[in-house]
Amino acid sequence: MFSGIAGRYDLLNHLLSANIDKRWRKKVRQLLKDKLDDPDALILDVACGTGDLSIELSGNARANVLGTDFCRPMLEVAQKKAPCIPFTEGDAMSLPFPDRTFDAVTIAFGLRNLPNFNAGLAELRRVLKTDGKLAVLEFSSPVVPGFRGVFNFYFANVLPRLGGLVSGERGAYEYLPASVQKFPDQKALVKMIAETGFSEVSYTNLTGGIAAIHVATRSDA
Repeated sequence: MFSGIAGRYDLLNHLLSANIDKRWRKKVRQLLKDKLDDPDALILDVACGTGDLSIELSGNARANVLGTDFCRPMLEVAQKKAPCIPFTEGDAMSLPFPDRTFDAVTIAFGLRNLPNFNAGLAELRRVLKTDGKLAVLEFSSPVVPGFRGVFNFYFANVLPRLGGLVSGERGAYEYLPASVQKFPDQKALVKMIAETGFSEVSYTNLTGGIAAIHVATRSDA
């Protein structure tokens, strides 16, 4: 499914979100500023897709940023966009890295695609160093009542048609709202992350709760 839309993935993301997704990624960078400013830090962007978040994180960063994804066509697009960033093929459920390797791990619009959310979070925790930071950017539940109804209609009815028309892969854009509907809301995800062994779990709503960034710390105490 993801291979089929790799070539137009960026265009559709920016078009269908009216470029709001770019601001969301900038917010992730701001929340991880302390790690990105550390020249000795290693940052892993999991389910990096075509590399948009990896590129955002690496901009003006002193830390070293790596990206990984299981979809080779997506990685090929990412590598063309950012030849200086190391991208490697890897499954988020079984990352090809030793325990406690990274100072921060990010995953944007990827957690809800994993077959088991808890196991996926545990794997992200595994590769984090003690006191390392996790940042999860994901679609969530709009919190403004009137806006919620309008957005949900667009997301469920308009977006799949537009996405299918431009990409020729309507199934991928029908899957998107279906996967978001099954994903935990903001507070439920806080609970899930904490139960996986993270501490200091918090979230920031974006654009009225269309998306949210959850940040947490690996604590081994």
